[in-house]
Amino acid sequence: MNKVKSKLFRKVNTKTFNVHHKFGGDYKDTRNSKKEIFEQAVGKMSAKKERGLDYTPLYRFLISKVGSDWNDIFSEAKSRLDKDEPIFAIVALKENEKQDFVRIGESSYFSGLYVDNNNILQLCNPDLKAKDMKPFCACCTHTFNGKLFGTE
Repeated sequence: MNKVKSKLFRKVNTKTFNVHHKFGGDYKDTRNSKKEIFEQAVGKMSAKKERGLDYTPLYRFLISKVGSDWNDIFSEAKSRLDKDEPIFAIVALKENEKQDFVRIGESSYFSGLYVDNNNILQLCNPDLKAKDMKPFCACCTHTFNGKLFGTE
């Protein structure tokens, strides 16, 4: 049986109220300026930023694989992604890059991960729990590895 694995990213609902994806400003602010640049002359309007992708499934996948061989995890994750960069948002390959937690977006936090000397994926701080986290602001719903915190 040939089972196709799902992608480790998803498109964000861009129609939701009060969700901003930094639209505009790239081309619209420059097209009527007096100084013409190459992109204006050719009419290029391609986006410089990728908008509307959520890598939460990737981060949950990586956390679920703690204790496994990094080469196997990386090859599987890479095959299910559009690019490699989101992996290294929470995985540190060098000792000086390790972080206890990583803030993704406005109010989502995930455990920091690193690859140890035996090529095994590990948590930077295995004792850190959602109850230990402090919210950045009082107006948002904050999560740590998918669990709510700061809602007391």
